[in-house]
Amino acid sequence: MSLIGTLTSGVSAMRAFTKGLEVIGSNIANVNTVGYKSSTVNYSDTFSNTLRASAPSAGSASNTGNGYFLVKNPSDGQVFATRAGNFHLDDQGYLTTYQGYRVQGATGGTSATAPAAYGDIKLGTPPTGTQLTSFSIDKTGLLTEFYSDSSSISTNQVLLQNYSDTSALMKQGDNLYSGFTAAGIIGPTTPTVATNAPGGSGLGSIKAKALELANVDLTDEFANMITTQRSFQASSRMITVSDTLLEDIVNLKR
Repeated sequence: MSLIGTLTSGVSAMRAFTKGLEVIGSNIANVNTVGYKSSTVNYSDTFSNTLRASAPSAGSASNTGNGYFLVKNPSDGQVFATRAGNFHLDDQGYLTTYQGYRVQGATGGTSATAPAAYGDIKLGTPPTGTQLTSFSIDKTGLLTEFYSDSSSISTNQVLLQNYSDTSALMKQGDNLYSGFTAAGIIGPTTPTVATNAPGGSGLGSIKAKALELANVDLTDEFANMITTQRSFQASSRMITVSDTLLEDIVNLKR
């Protein structure tokens, strides 16, 4: 490889390791974020004198316990996936994220029918002459409302979505993901109770009054930080050495 090529390789390596440090820093910063999934950087051949045809990624067929909640921005209708289950009821009765995005699932349940329509999960209207006193959610995501006359109705059901390659999901910040097409939706595009109810098809179950913690391992992250930092230093040293050799070559004519 020529000295110019060495300089280019050094610059490419510094860019790659800079991105690696950014990812590690993000993981460490979110160690206490509910439902946060750590990111990794896969370093590949960033510079080569030989051009080769690209090949599609084999992906990762991970479909065991990997269900994601689906939430919708009521302002523009955009849907995102999330693992953070710290939901609450807004003043209109919708089950939402802290940003106000509405949780999606089966709705429209009555005393005679189970929830089947798909859309925003919202607590139903209590029967005439009663008041809503509380509600619960079971491991299958079924949301049951309890009323002052001791009656109860299962009005909604939280549904989950799974993907063939979860690493292809695009992070949008605030624990939200997009890029469903690239990740490969498992099952129908519009979730149904038959295929997307928690507890089946590797989706995982709902656990009420519990939150999924971040999966960041600080020991691994700090070890990776040290390795990446040393690699960055080696890349910068490569540039320095190449620059010195080029200077010596230029000065041979003197």
